[in-house]
Amino acid sequence: MPSWLRNRVEERSQGPVLSITKSPDAFRTISEVATDLDVPQHVLRFWESKFTHIRPLKRGGGRRYYRPEDVDLLRGVRTLLYNDGYTIKGVQKVFREQGVKFVSETGKGTVDSSLAEQARESVRRSAHQNAPADSTLSAEVRATLQGLLEDLETLKEEIDESLWEDEADEE
Repeated sequence: MPSWLRNRVEERSQGPVLSITKSPDAFRTISEVATDLDVPQHVLRFWESKFTHIRPLKRGGGRRYYRPEDVDLLRGVRTLLYNDGYTIKGVQKVFREQGVKFVSETGKGTVDSSLAEQARESVRRSAHQNAPADSTLSAEVRATLQGLLEDLETLKEEIDESLWEDEADEE
């Protein structure tokens, strides 16, 4: 047996099971990564669609293989989302402003807490900058918006009715 594999015998409900522990440098399948991070496999696939920096190798049939650095990055995303309370957009902003290395180091647990706080503050600041300074609208603006909303709802009803009539004519 190669030296990079270590055997363990684990006692499970169905009896002793031989477990092979991979080298830290070995590639991982999506099921191994999902188990390691305690998230479902579909969440990992979803994160791939939201974070372009997550790019596992794909082999025959689309089977994913994650490198150790991919796993660190995923662990960082998981930490930011689940432990630090970031949203998907917040993590995307951290990727843009702090970089891939920061997210990866977050996954390893080696990020300086002051850097993490700076990243959080940056995301909070931009959220406040994007919010309107005065959230109360004047009566005139509110009336204009209400009129536009009513017009849009009327148009939607007319479109829906037209679609229903077209479908009835086709039958």
